[in-house]
Amino acid sequence: MWRSFVLTRRCISTSASKAPSLGWFDHVKPAPKDPIIGVTEAFLADSSPNKINLGVGAYRDDEGKPVVLQCVRDAESKISGSEFLESISAAVSSTFVEESVKLIYGKDSDVIKKRRFAGLQALSGTGACRLFAEFQRHFHPDVPIFLPEPTWSNHHNIWRDAQVPVRSYRYYHPDSKGLNFGAFMDDIKNAPESSFFLLHPCAHNPTGVDPTDEQWREISNQLMVKHHFPFFDMAYQGFASGDLEEDAKAIRLFHEDGHLVGCAQSFAKNMGLYGHRVGCLSVLGKDQQQAMIVRSQLQRLARAMYSSPPIHGVLLVSTILSDPLLKAEWIEELKVMADRIRSMRASLFDNLEKLNSPLNWDHVVKQVGMFCYSGLNCEQIDQLATDFHIYMTRDGRMSMAGVTTRNVSYIASAMHQVSNYDPESLNVSNVSF
Repeated sequence: MWRSFVLTRRCISTSASKAPSLGWFDHVKPAPKDPIIGVTEAFLADSSPNKINLGVGAYRDDEGKPVVLQCVRDAESKISGSEFLESISAAVSSTFVEESVKLIYGKDSDVIKKRRFAGLQALSGTGACRLFAEFQRHFHPDVPIFLPEPTWSNHHNIWRDAQVPVRSYRYYHPDSKGLNFGAFMDDIKNAPESSFFLLHPCAHNPTGVDPTDEQWREISNQLMVKHHFPFFDMAYQGFASGDLEEDAKAIRLFHEDGHLVGCAQSFAKNMGLYGHRVGCLSVLGKDQQQAMIVRSQLQRLARAMYSSPPIHGVLLVSTILSDPLLKAEWIEELKVMADRIRSMRASLFDNLEKLNSPLNWDHVVKQVGMFCYSGLNCEQIDQLATDFHIYMTRDGRMSMAGVTTRNVSYIASAMHQVSNYDPESLNVSNVSF
């Protein structure tokens, strides 16, 4: 008996000693840093009191602080004590989706009246994109999606990890710092017929460059000619113009032209709910029956991916959107946020002009929304971080939400110096705020 016990212990010991040699994860290499997360990490590691983070994609007030909107506080008080902690009710989910779709197409749209939309709550805009990517993979597995060059970096991760073929179309012109419209149209024409195209309906991320109304009409027409499917990622509705209706015009135009449309919405920025992950995915069907079928498939995919979404954020959003007074309060607060962003653009431009910069900075005020595509190169961006403690992504995208009345002259002077770099004239000590 004792011998059997000893042999058993030896077997266990031998098995345990061999377990690490299985090497299940020896081949796993560190993932490349996300460019935006990397900026935040570098910013946090900097001990300078003058450091500025222009990488963040969420709104900040003129003190550089996150904002909790008053409409959100008011909604909090309304739902306090009224929610269950198990899962969201069908009624709340339905209200949230319908009110979200109204923001896209308008409350009197036939999309609403004829129930032609398949909608589902998603984990913010990222989750909405990922859910649609899975839907695309299941029902059009070999069809590519064309992403603008450049686009939000996570778009590539989302569709690549869903194993959808990813292609790109030309969008931004680095010389004009505006839209490369001719190349954009050529790429639509030359794409394989019946491809998917991802479009930013307003406040393009990262460039801040949006097509004009007439250009949107031509884009819609050419996509229709080639039978392409337009998928809109609308993360910044209200931030381009300060007007929810104006910022939805592009999608409404596509609907009027007869397109079936997909749309990812996020309330992370325009309601300041980044940490609540509140988003909506909607897809138009040709009729109510098709919309119901599409929704059933989206529900099946979501069930396997995340089962049910968080409850608190969607209660806040559905309460705000379905209450006329709270919605009016939100619209007013959204306009205040958009106006501050625009005023910071104007102030940054004015400060650069006062420095007699030989460069043309018109794009700072011509671009719209949260971001400015500065035109600075990687070396200049690295110098901003090293010498001036100013952080932005290495593609030159700077968040205008990080620019304040207090630091705008500091940022302008730093941009002026690195873009006209002369080691002997560099004056870090005089640049302060």
